[in-house]
Amino acid sequence: MSTTTSVLPGFGEPPQADVIQRRVLGSRVFILNRPEVYNALNLSMIRNMTPQLQVWNESDLCKVIILKSTGNTFFCSGGDVKHVINQEPSEAAKFFEEEYQLNHLIATLHKPFVSFLNGITMGGGVGLSVHAPFRVATEETIFAMPEAKIGFFPDVGGSFFLPRMDGEVGTYLALTGARLSGLDVFFSGIATHYVPSYRLPLLEVRLSELESDDHEIINAAIEEFVAECDEKHIYSLGGEIRKSIDRCFNKDTVEEIIDALEKENTDWSKKTIETISLMSPTSLKVTLMELRRGKKMVITDCFKMEYGLAQKFLEKSDFKTGVKAVLIDKIKEKPKWDPSTLKDITLQDIENYYFSDSNSKLELLKNISYENYPFSRFNLPSEEEIRKVVTGETPDAGSMSMTQQEVVDFFMKDRKGKIGVREKVLEVLNRKTIVKKGQEDLTWIEDTD
Repeated sequence: MSTTTSVLPGFGEPPQADVIQRRVLGSRVFILNRPEVYNALNLSMIRNMTPQLQVWNESDLCKVIILKSTGNTFFCSGGDVKHVINQEPSEAAKFFEEEYQLNHLIATLHKPFVSFLNGITMGGGVGLSVHAPFRVATEETIFAMPEAKIGFFPDVGGSFFLPRMDGEVGTYLALTGARLSGLDVFFSGIATHYVPSYRLPLLEVRLSELESDDHEIINAAIEEFVAECDEKHIYSLGGEIRKSIDRCFNKDTVEEIIDALEKENTDWSKKTIETISLMSPTSLKVTLMELRRGKKMVITDCFKMEYGLAQKFLEKSDFKTGVKAVLIDKIKEKPKWDPSTLKDITLQDIENYYFSDSNSKLELLKNISYENYPFSRFNLPSEEEIRKVVTGETPDAGSMSMTQQEVVDFFMKDRKGKIGVREKVLEVLNRKTIVKKGQEDLTWIEDTD
């Protein structure tokens, strides 16, 4: 489908669509096109994309679907919440209903879907990309889920993907709104590939020329354009910081997490406590409960849970308070949350209200679900995959006793020499294994507080 429009004499250029659609050989392309609001996602954009995505997914002529944005500063800054908070709750709920339907549709497409995360990617932009089998980060990529900062919760499938990240990284990102950039987006598993931004036009041409919609062929084409990992790069959520994250954020209450951070008594932990202290207490407690539940749920149930939560947040004041304070007035101090402290709201309060039945149930567009992402093989290996090889729980790995080099070699072969595998596996092994005296094989270290 083309968005080209004829221009009537004397009437100037026609208005551009908020999402431009293009057909180039075998590729079908969405271009997010609201640069004046940092490509914030609104209902018009969702309704532009959803029906066309359904058509392309069934088209024999379509081999790959690409999602990108105008410019290279913002991919999508999030949902257009400034507009949402001014609507009636029932009207605002419609935005979240159709947004989650689109997110789930992307998560269950059988056509290859490639997102170019070239620029700031937050909230609603994460929902458009993180569930896709192929997610390309660049040096311009900045990822965050800062919903607790505006009195909301990590939605758009956050209850599914965040608790499935390595260790407690997802919990940390959700409760702090911390940002990841560039290579860190790749090493964390948010992105499947890292491609310099100047290569994206060439990659897009390459993808459009493919005559197959086989995911393995799409993956191989993207790998042709990836960059070698910078030897000087140190993963910001690795090493000692990562050990602290796993020690502190593995608790089931926000209060326990803060206590653990206080015991760390480091510059990092003090700064983290300061960050958390600015968040909505309700958002923090709902978020933690949401992630713990989502880890055990299939993806359809996660979206349905989130739709119920969204309706409850629309009925309370913190969401509107947070958006106005942080995004509109841009105040630096803590917004006037209600309740204002963690002690003023109990877990029972949270469960009874936020996780009780909502007025409206989410009806998804496809009846497809799963417990884990079906295309995770295109990612760098997860920490859990590495653990199972070290402990002998992966039959294909062979011997239970493996050296560090043998583990690296196994994953290099398993991921077909994928760039970044060696660095990711070595970071995990250096942090999570030891070699006992007189031996060469690795022993996995279980986490202890």
